[in-house]
This record gives sequence, structure tokens and C-alpha cells, in this order.
Amino acid sequence: MMEKQFNIETEMNDLRNELENFQQEKERVRAIVGKIGGIPTFNTKLINILFIMVLVVSVIISIIGGEKIRSLMIEAAVIALSIKIIYMINCQMKVNHFKLWMLSSIEWRLNEIMKVVRTRENKQKVE
Repeated sequence: MMEKQFNIETEMNDLRNELENFQQEKERVRAIVGKIGGIPTFNTKLINILFIMVLVVSVIISIIGGEKIRSLMIEAAVIALSIKIIYMINCQMKVNHFKLWMLSSIEWRLNEIMKVVRTRENKQKVE
């Protein structure tokens, strides 16, 4: 009877430790996700400002300038938009890769926990 009580207490302690580890892991993941897709960095803000400046200057020059300059500025604006779209696709690919990595690690951890649960169930059935 005492041995059974001791086993239950050790299992409860193990579960508490697992829960604490999970909470710590969750906080660490939140911090990483915040770095990847959270607050914009200085470089991102700088790129956005430069992009807006190029577009505004292109529009102003195309309005003020003649026909030759107008077509050149339209081409410059199209190139700037294309570069911005490529940059955004690249950023999204990084985020998607991170999500895939996270889901894979969660699946691996879940499988490990399921193995532990199955072995404990088998031990209980034997007792």
C-alpha cells in the first residue's frame, strides 16, 4: 500500500516536472517567435522607408518631368515594387520554415511523451 502511494507521488512529481519544462519551453518559443515575426527591426523599417521614398520620388518626377522621364520613373516604380514583393516573399518563406521546424519538433516531442505514457500504462497493467 505504501509502495503504491510512493509510486503515485513519484508519478505526480514527474508530471509536475514535465509541466514546468513545458511551460519553460513555451516561453522560450514565444520569445523566438517574437523575434521572427514580431516587432519590426530597424532594418525592416529602413527598407520600408526607402521603398516609400523611391515610390514618392518616382511619382513626383513622373508628374513634373516630360514624357521620357515619365516612362523611366514608371519603370523605376515597377522595379521597386518587384523588389519589395520579392523581399516580402523571402520573409514569408523564413517564417514558414520556422513554423515547419516548430511543428516538427512538437510532433517529435509528442511522440516521445506518448512512448512514456504507453510504457507507464503497460507497467500499471502488469501490477
